[in-house]
Amino acid sequence: MDHDAMDLTEARYELVISVDARRSGEYDDVDKQRMRERIYRVLEAAFTHAKVARDAVHMEDRGDGVLLSVAGRIAVTRLLGLWMVEVHENLRDENRGLRVPLGLRVGMHVGPVRHDGRGISGRAVDLACRLADSPLARRLLDAERADLVLVTSQSLYEDVVSSGGKFIEPAHYSSARLELKEGEVTAWFHLPGRPAPQIPAAPVPPAAPAGDPPPTADTTAGHAGHADDVEDVQDVKCDDPADGPGAHYTVHGDMSQHSDNVYQQPVHIGRITGDAGRGKG
Repeated sequence: MDHDAMDLTEARYELVISVDARRSGEYDDVDKQRMRERIYRVLEAAFTHAKVARDAVHMEDRGDGVLLSVAGRIAVTRLLGLWMVEVHENLRDENRGLRVPLGLRVGMHVGPVRHDGRGISGRAVDLACRLADSPLARRLLDAERADLVLVTSQSLYEDVVSSGGKFIEPAHYSSARLELKEGEVTAWFHLPGRPAPQIPAAPVPPAAPAGDPPPTADTTAGHAGHADDVEDVQDVKCDDPADGPGAHYTVHGDMSQHSDNVYQQPVHIGRITGDAGRGKG
């Protein structure tokens, strides 16, 4: 069997890196092209300075970002350490003097990756992309006014980050639970050059507009006034013309209070029990 054909059917254990630009939809066509050029300059210069061979890196354009996978022969610690430092420094250089600084969200995970003629695929790819695109990564980048946020998977943190290494500081990571399409996962967040970030709380949904409370009893057309039926309630306070304002009752069973009602036909008020409501045979 052809060796290249075999490679297309086998998964390779690689580091997957998803890079997304902050608020890319707010760029117009001209600025978006410049934004894309900056992303590639930042990433490619970082690979050069970290001495990562270009033939070890698979790179796909995503319009507002880049999807990468790095061959297993390159130490993951080099990408988490020196490469991330270079990305951060290059990004800071690009942002000097810009009215709208470029912000990047980077998701990382190691797992099986399949290559074909159109790119890469696999659950490892999906997870790296989900981490970079998570709402929490977006909120953290804005809340900290940062240029860059790195989000790693739980397994990558446990297997690599937690052991430390050159330019890798596990104490500068904070964990949080994320609700992804595939289910809930733990992710680790890092802002290069800063202490462990404070994870921002999820935004509180706006309160429902104030209005009249829903009716507590059925109303019948043609009845004026109101009738409140309270069943099995104790210690009921109400204003009653006969007893004066603020009268207090202790009620066991049913209670009906009626005021200012006009009835156009005979009306029965109360509950019929026992033989009282039965017709004569």
